[in-house]
Amino acid sequence: MRHYLLPHLGKKPLVKLTPAQLRTFMAASTREKVGAATRFEVLRALRNALNRAMREELLTRNVALMVDMPKVCKDKGTAWNAREAIAFLRSVRAHRLYAACELVLVLGLRWQDLDFEAGPFTPVKQVQCEKGAGLALKDLKTDSSQAVLPRPEFCTRALEERRGLQELERQIAGAHWSQEADHDLIFSSEHGGMIDPTGFFRSFDRLVKRVGVQRITVQLARHTCGTARSA
Repeated sequence: MRHYLLPHLGKKPLVKLTPAQLRTFMAASTREKVGAATRFEVLRALRNALNRAMREELLTRNVALMVDMPKVCKDKGTAWNAREAIAFLRSVRAHRLYAACELVLVLGLRWQDLDFEAGPFTPVKQVQCEKGAGLALKDLKTDSSQAVLPRPEFCTRALEERRGLQELERQIAGAHWSQEADHDLIFSSEHGGMIDPTGFFRSFDRLVKRVGVQRITVQLARHTCGTARSA
């Protein structure tokens, strides 16, 4: 809604919305290289919203039902092999969120969730975008999300470097250091605030394109780490 529907269709009166306008919007999204899965979810969200408007007797028809849903390929792609993963990490070594690229876990990971002596860590929070409230630190809801995760030695080194960089950023920010810093986040903005997960995903994608390795999603990158760990 925030990234696609509202910017393009937010000012159009519902009663005047036409199938032709929606097809134009969907075609423009395709030209802008918005992924088929994203376009599918955008149109599905719009269909649901217009169905609700019909139940509230604000509309007499759902024009989104007259627009074909994008075809989504079920092939989710393949994770990186070790060579590609190493090439990526070497190329982004100087980035301030390098440790996050190594871990590719939730941005709500906190220092208190780590035990540098014991090794493993247990994520219990994640940063989410709440409607009308912005970014918020929320509990992970599933047992698998809160599973104890191993931490290889190279990740430990990256996290220790991250802690030093964060302290330097805190000193530079001074009085402008965010009150959100009380959340004890490992991966914070340059002023100590929360990082929008969507913004991180986009940064990750830009880094992948710059390096020139196979383009994959953050989720597939996590599979890469899992495969490497089990190997």
